[in-house]
Amino acid sequence: MTAYSLDQFIDDCERRADAGPEPADRVLAIAPLMARLLAGDRGFLRAEHCRGERAHYARNAVRVAGDDEISLFALVWQPGQWTPVHDHGTWGVVGVVRGTLEERAYQRVDADHGRDEGIELRRGGVVLLTEGAVSSFVPNPDHIHMTGVAAGADEAISLHLYGRALNQFHIYDVAAGTRRLIDVPHFEA
Repeated sequence: MTAYSLDQFIDDCERRADAGPEPADRVLAIAPLMARLLAGDRGFLRAEHCRGERAHYARNAVRVAGDDEISLFALVWQPGQWTPVHDHGTWGVVGVVRGTLEERAYQRVDADHGRDEGIELRRGGVVLLTEGAVSSFVPNPDHIHMTGVAAGADEAISLHLYGRALNQFHIYDVAAGTRRLIDVPHFEA
């Protein structure tokens, strides 16, 4: 069997991104592709996709799409690095190339999901994603979580495929009950 390349994965994801009208249809079609990619030789990422940062996790662009297309990022996590609590405003599929990634979920329990103040978040479950693991999410209306690597763990690298050019998302201040839209930087490959 020939190796499943990163380029083949991206091409197949682009074809399957319109697999159905619902985000759940899209992640159902794409998650097996991520698993297939991770089941092969994990040397498919180029050096520029694996750049890390000492101060915070690094987002390395593998493919940046237009607003209504898929985007793929390789995230590099040093021990103790975490995202803020955030949402995505779209669906996504995540695969772990190396290490263990931890996801801590939050549930929005206030009634008005359109407002930016008076937000009530309740902690949800925790998922530990080890090498080769694939996870997905859909907005419901928001998939709110924080992701990172425990302080005593090894470096991790994960692939994040999104249903849009993820250049902005909301971050949440849980204690203040607020959220704000931020621009999300990344390294260009």
